Amino acid sequence: MTKRYRAEALKNFAARLFQCAGLAEERAEVMAGVFLEADLLGFTTHGMNRVVSNLRWLESNETRREGAPTVLADRGNCFNWDADFLPGPWVLRQALIEAMQRVPDHGVVTATIRRSQHIACLAAYLPPVVEAGYVAILTCSTPAENTVSPQGSVDPLFSANPLAFAAPAGEYPLLFDISMSVTAGGYVARAKREGTKLPVKCLKDRDGNVSDDPNVFDSGGSILPVGGVDHGYKGAALSAMLEVLSMALGGYGRDDASAKGDGEANSVFLQLIDPRAFCPRADFLRQTAALCNLWQNSRSEGCSPVRVPGQRAWAMRDKQLREGVMLYPSIMEDLQPWADRYGVPVPKPLTQEIN
Repeated sequence: MTKRYRAEALKNFAARLFQCAGLAEERAEVMAGVFLEADLLGFTTHGMNRVVSNLRWLESNETRREGAPTVLADRGNCFNWDADFLPGPWVLRQALIEAMQRVPDHGVVTATIRRSQHIACLAAYLPPVVEAGYVAILTCSTPAENTVSPQGSVDPLFSANPLAFAAPAGEYPLLFDISMSVTAGGYVARAKREGTKLPVKCLKDRDGNVSDDPNVFDSGGSILPVGGVDHGYKGAALSAMLEVLSMALGGYGRDDASAKGDGEANSVFLQLIDPRAFCPRADFLRQTAALCNLWQNSRSEGCSPVRVPGQRAWAMRDKQLREGVMLYPSIMEDLQPWADRYGVPVPKPLTQEIN
């Protein structure tokens, strides 16, 4: 049975845990809000599921609790920050706020961040952007991570390199958050924990054999790039592009010896676009809504209707805000020891349960 919790109760619970781990109240609330937003949108591996790892990083001082990012470059319409291991969700939210303040004047604002602690679910940052009427492109990479192998190679090279995009449209935004690998590392870890196989053969073992066994990943294996066995060269090319945008533009990445010990630290690329800098807002919305409508109303291959990226996530977000958030069963199980340790009451689930 999957239990549901009030969104506000989950946010307050996570914020209190982060405060007990040493974060100031404002930063703790931002962290909690970002993780909750991921679950609201249905990204269950990178939402509340990541609270525990962030608590560990705070306690071990792998995450810096106080201070501000260092400004390395700033030309008004673009800036580069060194986060020096500040909490990922907090520092990225600060960059997003800064970009949203600047974009009405500049039309397009681009930002990079180096050495941010893990920023988790990219889509979780985008609802305020589309609600303000802007377009967003957000990606990140991890200099210390080698989990995805290029096509034709058995050696893992890239990190998962997620890419998120959002644009206002009609009843729901066009919104997606996808990795440049066939599956994300979070799903591999979840399958290993639960003793199950992956739905498809999206891994290679250390000898290059394709596999659905999550255990090969920890024995020198790798994840296939987007495109899989046949067309993985496309995913590898996209991975390289995103590492250029996030690492190379930020000036810190795979060529830096110190980056190899940076653990989960992310390199981030963020770009906000104000459509009104290019055309009337009504014209922009007319085009994006038409695209979504044509996609949604195209003929289905089977019994299920065709789904547009963002359609299900936006509907799920609205429903869970109204009716309660469905947490993946292991999440509260993992959070319980931290709640006991800090003496923080665990939110009570809503009475109704979902099969």
